[in-house]
Amino acid sequence: MSELAPLARFGGLLATDLRDVTGDPAALESAGFWAVVADFEGRLVCARFGDVRRVRPPAPVAGAWRGPAPGAWSSSLGRDAYVAGVRRIREHIAAGDVYQANLCRVLSAPLPEPAGADPDALAALLARGNPAPYASTVRLPAHGVEIAGASPELYLRRAGRTVESGPIKGTGRTPDDLLEKDHAENVMIVDLVRNDLGRVCATGSVTVPALCAVERHPGLVHLVSTVRGELAGGVGWPGLLARTFPPGSVTGAPKRSALRLIEELETAPRGPYCGGIGWVDADRGTGALAVGIRTFWIDRAATGGPRLCFGTGAGITWGSDPEREWAETELKAARLLAIASEDPPAPAGTGEPGSPPAADRPAARGTRGDTP
Repeated sequence: MSELAPLARFGGLLATDLRDVTGDPAALESAGFWAVVADFEGRLVCARFGDVRRVRPPAPVAGAWRGPAPGAWSSSLGRDAYVAGVRRIREHIAAGDVYQANLCRVLSAPLPEPAGADPDALAALLARGNPAPYASTVRLPAHGVEIAGASPELYLRRAGRTVESGPIKGTGRTPDDLLEKDHAENVMIVDLVRNDLGRVCATGSVTVPALCAVERHPGLVHLVSTVRGELAGGVGWPGLLARTFPPGSVTGAPKRSALRLIEELETAPRGPYCGGIGWVDADRGTGALAVGIRTFWIDRAATGGPRLCFGTGAGITWGSDPEREWAETELKAARLLAIASEDPPAPAGTGEPGSPPAADRPAARGTRGDTP
């Protein structure tokens, strides 16, 4: 099978006709429509497309995606290692080194037909079985980027000089499952995000319009807050990314201390998981990047052959129960792994594929930037 053509899809928005690929964030302030993928470890891929238009998200096609066998998934951290990691973080919290840290693991499985594996076909299944406000496909095989995402979390939205983040902290099957620990976790990360945005926003402009709102998603609920500010003069995407990345909701607080713990305890790179995935329209001064959670990616350089990867994790605080945190990572992964695995069952009652709210999408346009 020949290499699949490059494309990017964000909900009902389709970008084709690849023009340029760069790792320089300054390009996002130049011109054009860019798909953006920032790995957790810092690799940045910005792809400029010439044809951007609004289309109906595609329905799944029978046989277009063949995923791993359901029992083929392995984890970078097993249950015992993960539980031990939670206990280790709690020791650091007791010592005053950190208030909170995210502990994540990467699940992976061999692809049965790697030559025909198309992340856009997987994304269509996710849109039907797990609709998400920041659904995405980024298919750049020549640049090592093949992603199908169903992220519920906003990392950064920009409209002119206004910038906004929507950190998620706190997860349960129902609102009744949410504990005081979940609220405390959310408030800590909101404070971190306020500080991050405060480094690039005008003094006094950073506000919290919503704190610990309950949002329902397929199979679970989250606590979500909103942090907003006005960018200071001279600050654009390069400064914004430099001062806020990686997203605070998937690192911990203080961020530097949490990142040291992550490096110590996690045994596999996160890659696009917990990074930033989305679009920037440099011509209109708009953009929306999701936190790369609930996200699959294809690793074609993996030892033993191409693998499908997926990350899951939990925020650890002093109030964390190690077994409950392991169960949270299982809850976050179960529904999506079932969809991505071989012969996934058709989900009941999920309705038509979703697309992001209008505020999260640029105006559609044709190959010359005109509005159809």
